[in-house]
Amino acid sequence: QTNFIDSSGIGALVSNHKSALEQGVKTLLKNVTPQVMSVLVITGLDQRLAIEPSENITTLSTNKSVNHLPTTHPSVRSPVKRLIDIVGAILGLGITAILFIPIALAIKLDSPGPIFFGQIRCGWMGKRFRIWKFRSMCANAEQLKEKVNNQADGKVFKNENDPRITRVGHFLRKTSLDELPQFWNVLKGEMSLVGTRPPTLNEVEIYEVPEWQRLNVKPGITGEWQVNGRSKIRSFEDIIEMDLKYQHHWSLAHDIRLIFKTILVVVRKDGM
Repeated sequence: QTNFIDSSGIGALVSNHKSALEQGVKTLLKNVTPQVMSVLVITGLDQRLAIEPSENITTLSTNKSVNHLPTTHPSVRSPVKRLIDIVGAILGLGITAILFIPIALAIKLDSPGPIFFGQIRCGWMGKRFRIWKFRSMCANAEQLKEKVNNQADGKVFKNENDPRITRVGHFLRKTSLDELPQFWNVLKGEMSLVGTRPPTLNEVEIYEVPEWQRLNVKPGITGEWQVNGRSKIRSFEDIIEMDLKYQHHWSLAHDIRLIFKTILVVVRKDGM
């Protein structure tokens, strides 16, 4: 019986399920414990896989019990880190409220479309959530993406002179003001102030099993990747290395250092 599963285990399940589908083979998970079932539920895999639960699972509420969720990394269950996130998110949302009207007016006057941009990302253990930003691209940016040359590794998308970015969008990105709405994601517990980069669904779909390790912690507004010149990084391997470095060196003191480094980077407008 398996009583623990982390993000790499989820990655292995997804990979094996894809292979089975390609070969026309049905995948059945037997005798699934409450601990594993709770992870399958939050990641949505309970809807994709055929599951035969163990006799210990009696109700859906049991499946979703937080007590059954694994501690894949010390930061995930740290009450102090969560307190820092809540305080930081409240302060950040206060700043967002003050700047909202001028930013919203600038976005609307610059290009047609919504003020906010929402996109589904993968968080802790691959759980999907909608990340929010101030819109910095044209309204049909996703439809135009295939026409833009990717200057980075195939598993991430980046173009230094992306033509989809609006005039106001360039300013918002340069100052990182486009990231302000993500404090709402932090307050909801979907993200943390400090963590790994939140990947898109397309990125996760082509992950190798070891790369799923970066999902053992909550994604963050900032982190190693963000304070080490994210605009200059083109290699997916470098991003993975930085994310795993963060997990290995994590401590509350390290988080605070990264927060202060982020503030300095934003003030200097260097690399963000």
